[in-house]
Amino acid sequence: MGAARLDELALAYVARFATSRAKLTRYLSRKIRESDWTDDMDAIAACEAVADRMERLQFLDDRQYAVMRAGAMTRRGLGVRRIKAQLYVDGIAAADSGEAIETAEGAALIAALGFARRRRFGPYATRPADDPKLRERQIAAFLRAGHSMTLTRRILSIPPGDEAALAALDDTVGLD
Repeated sequence: MGAARLDELALAYVARFATSRAKLTRYLSRKIRESDWTDDMDAIAACEAVADRMERLQFLDDRQYAVMRAGAMTRRGLGVRRIKAQLYVDGIAAADSGEAIETAEGAALIAALGFARRRRFGPYATRPADDPKLRERQIAAFLRAGHSMTLTRRILSIPPGDEAALAALDDTVGLD
């Protein structure tokens, strides 16, 4: 494998997936490890050169990727802590992830309510969570999803079918 093949792999990868610079570099490094590098240029330098070229061509934009990824995770009902962790894993620098995290923090209550609705917790449950073990499992699910303990307790404190409390909570975030 040479630099030309590495460039072809990078083009195919960015054409198929929305990705960050770090993820593209990891992918190219893995492809180099899986094959024999025959080019005179250093393999790691070649990966960085290809990633630089993809950025110049605007196929990579870590800031835009962070906004897209955080928005998708928020719509799935995941919390800010989980979003921060995923952006870190994806190799997004703090400077590029700031806007995405601010947006996720602003939508934290909406995301938590969406999570509760999907999982049928708190006000969306079919029956009250009287069992302490069930309540612990629900709290753990919220925390694994990246929501804060305060927000989790606030949502789980609303009993199922309490339309007034749910409407008051909906009013605080402007839901229909």
